[in-house]
Amino acid sequence: MQLLERERCLADLAEWLGAAVERGGCIALVGGEAGIGKTALLQEFSKQQRTARVLWGACDALFTPRPLAPLHDIARQTQGALLAAVNSGANRDAIFTAALDELERGARALVVFEDMHWADEATLDLLKYLGRRIHRTRIMLAITYRDDEVGPRHPLRFVIGDLPRASTRRMALSPLSEPAVAQLARQAGRPSKGLHGITGGNPLFVTEVLAAAADTVPVTVRDAVLARAVRLSPAAREIAELVCVIPGKTEVWLLEQAARPDEAGIEGCLSIGMVRDEDGALAFRHELARRALEDSLSQARVQSLHARVLSILAQRHGVPPARLAHHADGARNAQDVLRFAPVAASQAASVGAHREAASHYQVALQYAQSLSPDERARLQEQLSYECYLTGQHERAIEARRSALAIWRALGARMKEGDTLRWLSRLSWYLGRRAEANQYAVEAVTALELLPPGPELAMAYSNRADLDLESHEADSTIDWAQRAITLAQACARDEILGHALNTLGTMRLIGGDTSGWADLERSLQLALAGGFQEEVARAYTSLTAMAVSRRQYDQASRHVSAGLAYCEENDLDFLRLYLLAYRARMRFEQGDWQGASEDAEAVLRHPRTTPITRIPTLRTLGHVRIRRGDPDASAPLEEARSLAGPIRELQRIGTLAAICAEAAWLAGDREGVLREVQPAYELARPQRDPRMKGELAGWLWRGGALGQQPADIAEPYALEISGDWRGAARTWKALGCPYEHACMLAWYGAEPEQREALAILDQLGAAPAARMLRKQMRTQGVRGVPRGSQISTRSNPYGLTRREAQVLALLSEGLRNSAIAKRLFLSTKTVEHHVSAILTKLGVPSRAKAVAMARKQPDKTA
Repeated sequence: MQLLERERCLADLAEWLGAAVERGGCIALVGGEAGIGKTALLQEFSKQQRTARVLWGACDALFTPRPLAPLHDIARQTQGALLAAVNSGANRDAIFTAALDELERGARALVVFEDMHWADEATLDLLKYLGRRIHRTRIMLAITYRDDEVGPRHPLRFVIGDLPRASTRRMALSPLSEPAVAQLARQAGRPSKGLHGITGGNPLFVTEVLAAAADTVPVTVRDAVLARAVRLSPAAREIAELVCVIPGKTEVWLLEQAARPDEAGIEGCLSIGMVRDEDGALAFRHELARRALEDSLSQARVQSLHARVLSILAQRHGVPPARLAHHADGARNAQDVLRFAPVAASQAASVGAHREAASHYQVALQYAQSLSPDERARLQEQLSYECYLTGQHERAIEARRSALAIWRALGARMKEGDTLRWLSRLSWYLGRRAEANQYAVEAVTALELLPPGPELAMAYSNRADLDLESHEADSTIDWAQRAITLAQACARDEILGHALNTLGTMRLIGGDTSGWADLERSLQLALAGGFQEEVARAYTSLTAMAVSRRQYDQASRHVSAGLAYCEENDLDFLRLYLLAYRARMRFEQGDWQGASEDAEAVLRHPRTTPITRIPTLRTLGHVRIRRGDPDASAPLEEARSLAGPIRELQRIGTLAAICAEAAWLAGDREGVLREVQPAYELARPQRDPRMKGELAGWLWRGGALGQQPADIAEPYALEISGDWRGAARTWKALGCPYEHACMLAWYGAEPEQREALAILDQLGAAPAARMLRKQMRTQGVRGVPRGSQISTRSNPYGLTRREAQVLALLSEGLRNSAIAKRLFLSTKTVEHHVSAILTKLGVPSRAKAVAMARKQPDKTA
């Protein structure tokens, strides 16, 4: 079909490729609905390249995608080191390095990853890896995807969000106009009446309808495809039906063995455009057309075709296990599913495609009736682990419970105990503290009846970890030391590092600085052993403790190193936890915008669990309270609902202090005490100087603190003892500007109050500043500065930070409800922001506001 109305798109691609060669590589995101012409556009653009190397890879539409499918395609085109790496079963790091080396070679290149909405997890990781390094190359990496299928929680959406903005370009393809559709109809000698309406201007639909040669316009693309298929001869139909059960390309050798086609049959398929010739292989022109024909076949016919293909592929060396598993499943061949799916899962996991590994294990379990009980249990364990790694914690628990039932029936006590320990950990991730405790106790009880080994050591360490979350110092240290002793006896450094991490964290919470050495040793053991999850956990604990002790320089070093490690190794769950702590660090240092951005990035991610969401929601709510933003209560209410069942001091105590501050700023002294008193009773027997001090401080300000506790952090102790100047100096030295200002505002005279007001205005702390201004005027202070919203001062139109964010999202085409979800606001609040934006910009509509934002980005951002 002739390429119409794509001149601007081709020009943009040419400009981007030229800039990539001159100033550093880029990623071009080409989005649009199925059939809109993404592939046709890039094929036309690639034909125009005379000096650039063109490399093309596509994702599979298999039931479970083949890991790194686009890279395998490209490796066959480049040969050399990249092909050797993917064929040798090298680990993911080696393959990614070989890919980057290949792409850095040469002066100019267009690289295409097609159909990334089907991408496996390893391919998404590859895109992240290349995206962070693309500026070092001279290539344009073009990504095509169905933007209508990549919703807010689609894995590709989050990868796109993480790509560096400076080197990312976006293109959204629009449907053809009515005149363009009419032109195509004229060229086909067909009437155009009603054609645009029924096809919506989708080029594929237009092509299929025009090719159907029906007297009336087909209602759907399926009707159009089947109308075209009616014109095939029996020989050609046999070929088309065989090819339709093979996603991607059907190789000549496979076609010859499976269908023994004659030349007339192949020509019949090609002549009416049902399939096309791609380097000697046959492929449908579009996946929608392939699926339309496949869906029209009976289940028996589909199974028969899959079985025929499988019988040939299974005898050929080098066929990817994922492809074999796909056809085994399609043929409903239990024996071959169990033969190939676990191998495909293992291969997927080895390159980091853990979602695909889980999918293969799930398929295998559907056919596992013939396996022995212990084989079924091991499959459930493998499925559980892959689900755990991908944040599918409910499914992970379900699989572990299935395994537990089998181990108990078999009397396999060691496996039973270890599975109970796993269930404890998984339950904790989901915020089910009571279940986590029960499983933990059962695990230790079961394993202590057996000879001591690494399973018991890990069960001890798990008990320590749970007690740490409740800040139960004595029991945490006792369980951790038991785990350390047994781990050393078993020579298991991974378990030793895990227990040292817990021990060091508990010691630091209680004020024992020897905990730093425990954490550092935990990190070194993990790095030396290549225990990636434990490395990330050590960085997280080091960061958390440094933030808790307000040692921000140290925290900054650890969080930077930890984030870099997690990004390099794609440990998303722990990367999110580190981001949550960085958000808290930025908040305490007065960088409230940076804190909000970090918090919102965490909350948008599909793999957040209650354990990660709670601290993040607290920080976001705290920022909004101090700035006086609307909807401050929404994140705090969610945090409270998540934290309530967990009943851990670190989840409950901080939230109580934040809510007390909100009540204080609202002038509700009874509310302060109502929030703090229950949490303080929980904290009082614990060794946690910061938490106990924070809660005691609010009780003191509310007039309800009896005897001053002895073991609280210095600034709180100074304030409660009456040395507010010392407290102010301490807060300033720690780098906490808001708390410093509060000491000056609450206890100082006019000079200190003016200093506090300047700090609060600079921070954008509107409620505290408003309260202080009222207090100063009541005291008779003259010339109290009026102040203004700091976020509007640098914006020519007076847009606040939040309004600028809303306008940017309007420019992306988001509706109010989608903006509300993105920014964690209510839809009503977004409506108010949109109304304010229109008023400040002096425009009558959202469309006009978006047009102004695009025309004057520097003035509206």
